[in-house]
Amino acid sequence: MLTMGSALNRCARLHGSKPAIIDRERRFTWSEHIDRVSRAADLLHQFGLRAGERFGIVSRNTFRHCELLHAGYWSGIIPVPVNTRLAAAEIAQILLDAEVRLLAVEASFAALLDHPLLAHLRDRAFVLGPLPAAGAASGSGTCLPQYESLLERASRAPLHESDEGDDAILLYTGGTTGRGKGVRLTHLNAVANGLQMTAVCGLRADDVYLHVAPMFHSADLLGTGVTLQGGAHAYLAQFSPEALLEAMQDLEVTWTMLAPTMIILTLQQADPARHDLRRLRTVLYGSAPMAPEWIRRTIEALPQVSIVQGYGLTETSPILTVLGDAEHRAAMADGDMTLLRGAGRPLVGIDLRICDEAGCEVPVGEPGEVCVRGPNVTRGYLGQPEANAMAFRDGWFHTGDLGRLDENGYLFLLDRKKDMIITGGENVYSSEVEQALYQHPGVSECAVVGVPDATYGEALVAVVVPAAGHELTTDALVAHCRGLIGGYKIPRRMAFVPQLPKSAMGKILKTELRRLHGAATDHESPSAERPGQPGGAA
Repeated sequence: MLTMGSALNRCARLHGSKPAIIDRERRFTWSEHIDRVSRAADLLHQFGLRAGERFGIVSRNTFRHCELLHAGYWSGIIPVPVNTRLAAAEIAQILLDAEVRLLAVEASFAALLDHPLLAHLRDRAFVLGPLPAAGAASGSGTCLPQYESLLERASRAPLHESDEGDDAILLYTGGTTGRGKGVRLTHLNAVANGLQMTAVCGLRADDVYLHVAPMFHSADLLGTGVTLQGGAHAYLAQFSPEALLEAMQDLEVTWTMLAPTMIILTLQQADPARHDLRRLRTVLYGSAPMAPEWIRRTIEALPQVSIVQGYGLTETSPILTVLGDAEHRAAMADGDMTLLRGAGRPLVGIDLRICDEAGCEVPVGEPGEVCVRGPNVTRGYLGQPEANAMAFRDGWFHTGDLGRLDENGYLFLLDRKKDMIITGGENVYSSEVEQALYQHPGVSECAVVGVPDATYGEALVAVVVPAAGHELTTDALVAHCRGLIGGYKIPRRMAFVPQLPKSAMGKILKTELRRLHGAATDHESPSAERPGQPGGAA
């Protein structure tokens, strides 16, 4: 069976004595890991959950987070990892939309349960990991059941035989209306992409995959191929350049996925040559483009490492196309950087075509919407029939990305049909930010656009028309937004203008705003909360 539960059971049977989890706190073989996973599955059952129901996870990257994901696969109960950078109100909306019946929360986020919109879950929640030191935090976390204590008292739950088409995990991606969409990824979706990436990246049973991308992000599913091979997993809870290099060295990491922002910051602020990275074999970068100059510098800093680009979406579990190491090095050798501006070629089993507005395939070289089909493509969005009807037509998933194919089948992404901004690997929808700004009484009109940024790929710029009688400042609007949206979504550059450019029909001309306010930046204010420090989808 092509299910994640079957894959985990296979690891226990065939790789039981081999490492599964390599962590500074604890290390487990596959037999030990599956023992804890099956007990975590029993824990879910003790809270009354059954196959097909959902539970939430609010946690950074940890082996306990992994255990709960795997417990969901083992039991047929569907995990819903939630973006830890969201405001409490946003988290509550996701949990409500997903009909979550239980919440696992890392100790450092336990205070979320004091929020009125989340208080109803206090009796159906437990805490992951040790509580913060005395005086460091207070609130609900101090009286919630502790995961480790619950696990000790749990029994081993038998493997639930899921079907390949059953939901395995529910991941939320941003919505242009401000409402997130729950992407239903099946067991077949996850296993298929794991096998596809195993083939292209040459994953092995002795691999150690470092989870750097946040585990609420679809990029974390890149570890699936390692699981299928019986390799080991390691976790970085919080990204920093030095922490990344130390983890790679100390945990003997062989491959990982990084957002370009992480790579750039690491090369700017740390020295890979000062660390023993002899086991590091592959670095895949994705979630945003990376300038050829930074690709060159990455290859120079890591000469023994294969550098691979992956393009995909949450809806595709996540990878669709790959640009391999050989292609990177060939481009560098002959000085033609054209190929490095592309996103590679489709993985085995993926049909990809470029279509016009009518859904008809366009000739090679012509621009249009990227449309795909394959075993890794989601079954659809949870409870959103209109979005499903728009995105899934005649057996094809319409990605919303604009691109073109060259004569050799390489994909070149051109733009996004919607006003999505990718900053530091995280997807931000301008309409969602605008809705937050509009809740300030001093904002008459506003528009948010993405502009080039040397470090983060794109930075957010808000162009605001103040209401009569109000004097607005950037600091005041940043403070206003903090309680409404995640910190990485808040623009740190703002322009205050008397009016916005509009069409004859009264539509705000964002193209004109980008022209007027789109000068490239080195980076945002150092005080800004940045993404890429554990998205977008790969």
